[in-house]
Amino acid sequence: MKRLIGAALAVAFTLSAAFAEEYVTTEITSKDRAMPTFYEQLKERMTFPLGWKDKSNPKKWKKAGLAKAKELIIMHEDTKPFDMKVLDEEQREGYKAQRVAFNISDTTRTLAYILIPDGVSESKKAPAILMLHAHGSEFRIGKEQMVRPFNSEKTSVALSWASRYYDNDESEGVFPGDEAAKRGYVVVAFDALGWGDRSVEGFKTDSQQALASNLYNMGTSFAGIIAQEDIRAAKFTASLPFVDKSKVAAMGFSMGGFRTWQLSALSDDIKAGVAVCWMGMMVNHMKIGDGQLKGNSAFSMLHPFIARYLDYPDVAGLAAPKPMMFIGGTDDAVNPTDGTKEAYEHMRKIWKANKAEDSLRTDLHEGMEHEFRMERQNEAFDWLDEKFGLKK
Repeated sequence: MKRLIGAALAVAFTLSAAFAEEYVTTEITSKDRAMPTFYEQLKERMTFPLGWKDKSNPKKWKKAGLAKAKELIIMHEDTKPFDMKVLDEEQREGYKAQRVAFNISDTTRTLAYILIPDGVSESKKAPAILMLHAHGSEFRIGKEQMVRPFNSEKTSVALSWASRYYDNDESEGVFPGDEAAKRGYVVVAFDALGWGDRSVEGFKTDSQQALASNLYNMGTSFAGIIAQEDIRAAKFTASLPFVDKSKVAAMGFSMGGFRTWQLSALSDDIKAGVAVCWMGMMVNHMKIGDGQLKGNSAFSMLHPFIARYLDYPDVAGLAAPKPMMFIGGTDDAVNPTDGTKEAYEHMRKIWKANKAEDSLRTDLHEGMEHEFRMERQNEAFDWLDEKFGLKK
């Protein structure tokens, strides 16, 4: 009997060893970076059939690409009147700051900041910049990342943000929106869903996954809501009676940079864009440890299934031949340098095919980290002045 049992166990062990060679027992890389072990094979399938190809007809390519991008990104459109109301205002050095409320969608009335340079009026219109804030896992502030807040409990958080990413003077701070207003631009800044006045106490990185899942279950997405509202905000900016509709730009840092080139492609109201510290190729981001694989934060920029058709620089390229400026750094931990270089080259082909090489500027600064310091801000404003014909 013992011999029979021993023989049976030996056969069972031999069979289990044989079967183990026929299937994979572990298919997740780790609990923190839950990538399938076969992700490299999945990356090989990312051929982007609607992406830019050499010798493509730029007009036909844009028509097909834009139609697919809008199909996958824009889940809902509305035309509800903005019905803006001014809630508060204060005079700053060279410009007026207003806190306003308007209908960002047919479901949501939101707060925004508008900065109006002195002397600007309905009879003397000015160019405008829609300032798009970053992610940064700092949900207490959104619009306050780009514009100095009115005196409030958000001021210290905003100054800390400005010190970290824009300027080293934490007592004063430098905000891109305020710097633009000093140079004569009307500025609009608002909160994306989940940030600033549109957040809730205790909202944190993990909260985004629940929000994203709920939106998926309702036929839309976190990234889609952000994109739709950016389009509405662009139209709102262009609708202001003291804004020159032919000179409306988008500008953003980090996730705001992503939002900038996306919006420039999707919105006819945006005539130029400055995207800071967010550009690359999808496959370069598909690596263990990259921010686009962390799940929670990435949901704000993940459109379901767009990777089947278009790469990041393809979507950005749909903005061509509009003037676009991309600013990046070799020491930016968010954007792999090799991917940024490849994306820049890809976009240069698109603008060249549109006979608009001079309208595209792609900067990759040696030693620059994930930041938007004053030197880069001034370069961006100077470039925008030139493209809008504002230089005297």
